[in-house]
Amino acid sequence: MKPVVVRTAAEVRAHLERVRSRGSSVAVVPTMGALHAGHQALVRRARELCDEALLTIFVNPTQFGPNEDFEKYPRPLEADLARAEEAGATLVFLPQKSEMYAPGDQTRVSVGRLAEGLCGASRPGHFVGVATIVTKFFALFAPATFLFGQKDYQQLKVLERVARDLLLPVRIVPHPIVREADGLALSSRNVYLSAAERQAGLGISAALAAASRAYASGERQSAALVARASEVLRDHALSVEYVELRHADTLESFESAVGAEPCVLLIAARSGTTRLIDNAILGQDRLPGVA
Repeated sequence: MKPVVVRTAAEVRAHLERVRSRGSSVAVVPTMGALHAGHQALVRRARELCDEALLTIFVNPTQFGPNEDFEKYPRPLEADLARAEEAGATLVFLPQKSEMYAPGDQTRVSVGRLAEGLCGASRPGHFVGVATIVTKFFALFAPATFLFGQKDYQQLKVLERVARDLLLPVRIVPHPIVREADGLALSSRNVYLSAAERQAGLGISAALAAASRAYASGERQSAALVARASEVLRDHALSVEYVELRHADTLESFESAVGAEPCVLLIAARSGTTRLIDNAILGQDRLPGVA
């Protein structure tokens, strides 16, 4: 069945009123479009958790920096609608910019330390844009379950904090990273990669796998785990932005050894001009080449 397609907040609210009058539960998958199998996995999980799976497609201008790829970001709308239908979405929200940012709009949502460092360091203002647009979606769809992919790990933690701090009636469900068979994390920006750049990009998941193997073998020194991943990255044609081990819940750094608390290794690097990010919770996430 084709999903209902709406373009205004008023239409969304009318749809939700009908849905909730039947006693149905609602799950939401926010996206910027250019849907791939990872997005579809989120929609399918949404259908497992709730009666209705609502998908947003909005390329949010406030999360792009002045030298980033807002204008060329892929927007294959017909293909996106087909993939949304295939995955089982019941509604697709396709707002214009003026619907989400009314003339004279001034309000922004800023999250403190969680948004600093990592991607926040190289993309100033990015998480303000992300937090602002998703808070609008929280307000529009709540009460609801929201699903976010783990690949954007810092974003996930920022949005969990927004919902918690603002007492919003939403439940956030993380979804494991969806990968190609060779380990490359699925991303809408992968379409930018040439064959050689894609091959180089495999160094990121290989680095995470190497650190995961070291962790499984008993290594707990933060510097040693980062060094193991960095060693693998050096063997690939990548421009590395960061390799960092952080507390999986708070994103705080480890000064020396990792304790019993969960830790996440996060990597950002460019293959050619395309920025790729990936991560793994050591000891928990499965990666190619890690038993």
